[in-house]
Amino acid sequence: MYDNVCKFLAESFSQDFAQWLLGTPIDLTQLSPSELSVAPIRADALILLASEQMILHLEFQTQPDAEIPFRMIDYRLRAYRRYPNKQVRQVVIYLKPTRSELVHQTVFAIPGTRHEFEVIRLWEVPQENLMQFPGLLPLAILSRTADKMRTLREVAQRIERLSIRTEQSNVAAATSVLAGLVLEKEMIRQVLKEETMKDSVIYQDIVEQGIQQGIQQGIQQGIQQGAQAGEATLVVRLLKRQIGLANDALEARIRELSVQQLEDLGEALLEFTQPEDLVNWLEHHQNSSLVES
Repeated sequence: MYDNVCKFLAESFSQDFAQWLLGTPIDLTQLSPSELSVAPIRADALILLASEQMILHLEFQTQPDAEIPFRMIDYRLRAYRRYPNKQVRQVVIYLKPTRSELVHQTVFAIPGTRHEFEVIRLWEVPQENLMQFPGLLPLAILSRTADKMRTLREVAQRIERLSIRTEQSNVAAATSVLAGLVLEKEMIRQVLKEETMKDSVIYQDIVEQGIQQGIQQGIQQGIQQGAQAGEATLVVRLLKRQIGLANDALEARIRELSVQQLEDLGEALLEFTQPEDLVNWLEHHQNSSLVES
């Protein structure tokens, strides 16, 4: 959930993230993991942004993950295979404070091979570094600040000054979700206005009706349905790119799959070359489910 919100921000405000991480507001567009033949697809944490000269690989993590170093070198090699002339900048962004040593790992090393990547622990980043750009405002509540509530109020004030209604709504909704990592729901509701968030895709797709009963409660109630719907939308999008999926009946079958089945399909589709591959996969897995039941 939290990782996916960060992924949405990076995609929607790529220039802000480029200015923060690269030092220049270059135009970046989203690069599908399927273009690197990467498996498995981790829609909840990964985003690849690309320009003509470089690829910015971001991984958002709420919890420490021992697999991060291997994933970094894996993506780096796959990116090199597909785009040998592009620079690659890899950054792992940890959201929630922890004492785990895993969040300090910046190297993958085995005999004869060493690969380095960057790590940002948001709770160590000065608040002011994140308050300069709209797309980074939701991250400020997780930054190095002594008074989280005061920071949330400052963020809310800056959100109110945003001139584009859609941008204002999306930033407010993202802030409400991420603030749930460090603040109680009642505190968040005191500062962020529900009316401001209603037009946000985050509000509509993830929180849905549950947000009317409280931000955190709504997230917990809608997380399973929201995760399935989000995963299904991503898989359908990747299938359209991979094999030109244009069959409404097949798309409907895909949207009925469980989260685990969607994750399995997300990995398998990288090998698809024609729509028949999808049909065969669906029939095989439906038959397998019947046998198991």
